[in-house]
Amino acid sequence: MEIVLAILAALMFSLGTVLQQKVASEVPDDETMKAGLLVRLAKRPVWLLGITVDGLGFLCQAAALHFGKLVVVQPLLATSVVFALPLGRWITKRRITRNDLLGALAVTGGLVLFLVLADPQGGVQDASTSGWIISGAIAAVVCFGLVFASRGKRPSPKAALLGMSAGILFGFSAGLTLTVTDDLDQGLVALLTDWHLYALIAVGWISMTLSQASLQTGALAPAISTQMSLDPLVSILLGVVIFQERIDDTFLEAAVALLGLVLMVFGLVILSRSQAHDESSQT
Repeated sequence: MEIVLAILAALMFSLGTVLQQKVASEVPDDETMKAGLLVRLAKRPVWLLGITVDGLGFLCQAAALHFGKLVVVQPLLATSVVFALPLGRWITKRRITRNDLLGALAVTGGLVLFLVLADPQGGVQDASTSGWIISGAIAAVVCFGLVFASRGKRPSPKAALLGMSAGILFGFSAGLTLTVTDDLDQGLVALLTDWHLYALIAVGWISMTLSQASLQTGALAPAISTQMSLDPLVSILLGVVIFQERIDDTFLEAAVALLGLVLMVFGLVILSRSQAHDESSQT
């Protein structure tokens, strides 16, 4: 059940992202990191449609996290970059190259390898307070550094740096979502009185702003690839470190499963570089 829901979420996220990028790329560069960016984008019907589709994807993701493990659900969302290729071709008229297909094959193959060999065990529904504080502080420092480093960069590296910061926060949001969905089982009062919900809203707003800023550069592949690669990697790290999920009892199988993740990230890098080259040749 969680696999079907996660793939459906990936499809929704890819469609929503392509629609948002179509509008965000038209925003002047000097408005990229302003606080009212999302408000200005919300005045565009196509962008609102993309956000609505993204919302449906989030509901599928939340349901998948409720039924499954963090280290399984989040890597499946990386398939959104594969779905985004034909969707981007259809909506934004960008061509698909042989490297795009090679990258998509590497992402899919690495993901299948990971899912077949990984066997998540254990895990808790909520991390300790110290776990949240330490991981949150690390994420905040890294994301701030990436955003600062993106200033003055060309479109592709800027999209990659902002996409990395968004991907880190997406992974962090997934951990919060896992806990929030558990609160739903305990009733509305438990949900509204738990800090996780409000932390999820705050992190969600910041990650959404960073995601739109990366898409605004017009470099679709670097933006999506970095977001979709950092998201599962951060999620797996959180799942293992603070949610106490174990990938596998056998060292060899665990090593090969992690190799599948490396192959997946390698495919995402190919997609990013391929599209960056395509964009530079069109300018």
